[in-house]
Amino acid sequence: MSKKKEDLNKKPKVNKELEGFDVSIDSFGELKSTIAIDKINQFLNNQVDDKKLRDRDDLEELKKGKKKK
Repeated sequence: MSKKKEDLNKKPKVNKELEGFDVSIDSFGELKSTIAIDKINQFLNNQVDDKKLRDRDDLEELKKGKKKK
């Protein structure tokens, strides 16, 4: 049983951009995060390949965070 307790206390390895990232749920059921959601979304846009967006002409602009008007 001690293995399971040790595994619960161990922190996962994360990308250097997300160091210190922690998520918890408060007593009202709201998610509390140590990093802003906008920063997380920008990280995911840059790092994760979205198969729905592969054929878009403005993909690089989306990755940089620019919005087309």
